[in-house]
Amino acid sequence: MGSETNGKVQEGFEIPEINIKFTQLFIDGHFVDALSGKTFETRDPRTGEVVARVAEGDKADVDLAVKAARKAFDHSPWPRMSGYERGRIMMKFADLIDQHIEELAILDTINAGKLFKIGKLIDIPGASQLLRYYAGAADKIHGETLKLSRELQGYTLKEPIGVVGHIIPWNYPTTMFFFKVSPALAAGCTMVVKPAEQSPLSALYYAHLAKEAGIPDGVLNIVTGFGPTAGSAVASHMDIDKVSFTGSTEVGRLVMEAAAKSNLKSVSLELGGKSPLIIFDDADVDMAVNLAQFAIFTNKGEICVAGSRVYVQEGIYDQFVRKAAETAKNWTVGDPFNPNIHQGPQVDKAQFEKVLKYIEIGKQEGATLLTGGKACGDKGYYVEPTIFTDVKDDMRIVQEEIFGPVMSLMKFKTIEEAIEKANNTKYGLAAGIVTNDLNTTNRVSRSIRAGVIWVNCYFAFDTDCPFGGFKMSGFGKDMGLDALDKYLHSKSVVTPIYNSPWL
Repeated sequence: MGSETNGKVQEGFEIPEINIKFTQLFIDGHFVDALSGKTFETRDPRTGEVVARVAEGDKADVDLAVKAARKAFDHSPWPRMSGYERGRIMMKFADLIDQHIEELAILDTINAGKLFKIGKLIDIPGASQLLRYYAGAADKIHGETLKLSRELQGYTLKEPIGVVGHIIPWNYPTTMFFFKVSPALAAGCTMVVKPAEQSPLSALYYAHLAKEAGIPDGVLNIVTGFGPTAGSAVASHMDIDKVSFTGSTEVGRLVMEAAAKSNLKSVSLELGGKSPLIIFDDADVDMAVNLAQFAIFTNKGEICVAGSRVYVQEGIYDQFVRKAAETAKNWTVGDPFNPNIHQGPQVDKAQFEKVLKYIEIGKQEGATLLTGGKACGDKGYYVEPTIFTDVKDDMRIVQEEIFGPVMSLMKFKTIEEAIEKANNTKYGLAAGIVTNDLNTTNRVSRSIRAGVIWVNCYFAFDTDCPFGGFKMSGFGKDMGLDALDKYLHSKSVVTPIYNSPWL
């Protein structure tokens, strides 16, 4: 088998057997058809061909799922069992994921165009790692003893927030699922998950494994369907206590509006980004070029923290441009099952066309196309890794999130200019700094308004490191113990003290 990659044919790889087992909704511990009987197509972005028809849930199905989750929260053992017991079940869930790594990675490859080798090495093992991290935290949830100023005794309790609605994006189907589900399970919540319509398959498989692990019926429910119907029903539901959403800023606004107009449920949002990568004169140019390429072309640029705005100090700018053009030619595009490929297809036709549209906008605005800029292959949704130079800060390709393999490369003189340019965006999700100067690192990392700053690295995620944005990139954290707090209420309990020798 082979596939086209930047004009070369990559030979010698095999596509594993594809077996899609679960395509129904998962409600109250059972796989069921949508009440309407409707289904929708899910396509393989490698070819554009339909690989399965999945149950199309809507408001009626969300109502059933929420009813099951509410019953489980109010009456099942899950919120009432000890954190240790919840943690043991979550550990078993993680073990089951480890036993099905290849099968799960296949689903994310044929659904989202993700590299099969990365799924097996990082995404799926990362899911079980997240589960184990929060399983270990489940029995360490506690409040505080308060020192009150009168003859009163006070303490706080940390209690599960209730029924949670999770709305998951399509770019990292597995990772984002467990960013949200893992801490919510540890907290003792029950939940309804609405996966992205582009990539629902792995979420349904995880529901099957959760039941096998012993998570009680109704605790984890999956409603596949579309944002304006199923997603909207989750955001506006009167019996959901919290909604956690990852996706575009535009849809994030709609989620907040729906939450406010319904029951004023708590909301956490991880939204868009236009993250800067700032490279100073003292950087190793080869290392910086490789890091910049990694920061924007990883996962075909379909990542909220992609380093899409690259600022290079003038002393090394020309050298950087030459090397960036050379290395981009070695970034191969093709079938994501091929282990030698760096980049698979965009997730679907709409995203493929959006990326190509922005490339045309960049050319029309006067930016210079250094490399790439075209679709590639005779089928599927593949786009060449693309670099623009002669870019100005007010261009749409700099200000708007493209969510594709498109780098805007710009020059700066001083540290003050770099900080100003980096902050010239409505977003504030992430940023990167490349320098060997500690003073520069300290000053710039404290000056950029973004939720995570990576120094001489990029995509340095870790289970213990909170992740979330500033400004229009949203609020609330995933990962770390901060994420656990999103799914907990703090309750104060006060009782009088009589005849105590001390307060």
